[in-house]
Amino acid sequence: MQFSLAGAALAVLDVPDPERKARRSRAAASDWRGLRITAIGEGQPPDRPARPESPELLPPNRVKKRKIGPGTAGRFALLHALAHIELNAIDLAWDIIARFTHEELPRDFYDDWVRVADEEAKHFSLLSDRLAALGGRYGDLPAHDGLWQAAEATADDLLARLAVVPMVLEARGLDVTPAMIKKLQDAGDEESASVLQVIYDEEIGHVAIGRRWFQWLCAKRQLEPVSTWQRLVRERFRGPLKPPFNEPGRSKAGLSADYYSDLVG
Repeated sequence: MQFSLAGAALAVLDVPDPERKARRSRAAASDWRGLRITAIGEGQPPDRPARPESPELLPPNRVKKRKIGPGTAGRFALLHALAHIELNAIDLAWDIIARFTHEELPRDFYDDWVRVADEEAKHFSLLSDRLAALGGRYGDLPAHDGLWQAAEATADDLLARLAVVPMVLEARGLDVTPAMIKKLQDAGDEESASVLQVIYDEEIGHVAIGRRWFQWLCAKRQLEPVSTWQRLVRERFRGPLKPPFNEPGRSKAGLSADYYSDLVG
């Protein structure tokens, strides 16, 4: 049955089970690409997406950090934290689709964010498989709620959402992922390292999409992009930006240093 893209987004946001959420995300993306969904539609997403009973969500400073060492505990904790990020990223992608349909946005905007939602679901499933291979599952460890707090802080303005989520949070992923890949390789876990390499390569595209639409919307609103981005980050993001920055990865995404160099903590 034909229904709208906004309706498909709400259907993903409404699923609490992580594995089902990922499958529904990929199915909705397939329906959009296959033109089984063609209407954008409109809808009001929830303040918070449906979530499973576990993991327990804690403030970021209460989530225990574990180093990769002998055994699997450190690797499991790292992959679990990344799976939590990717689960949130599925919801963030569908939320941006459903929440801002009142804006006059071209179809390319929706094509890009459906692609992001599809790839975030793929990333979650890849990480979930690695957690299972290490003897556990997503939900076995506590996690923090910082990502969705950023969504709440930018729910009123598409420009702010683009400034903070892809251009700060996902760009931070580009900074830290190469070192994580190296640590997993040093621990002999080539399978997990390969998964992170897939995620890293595709996240460059996600940052590029965020940067592209941020600049497009700045042009539409007759705003200068760099100064506008810096203002929005100061207003909407908690804390300074943390170096070191992966300048080659950021450059591939079109995120030049003139954006972020003045905001270093």
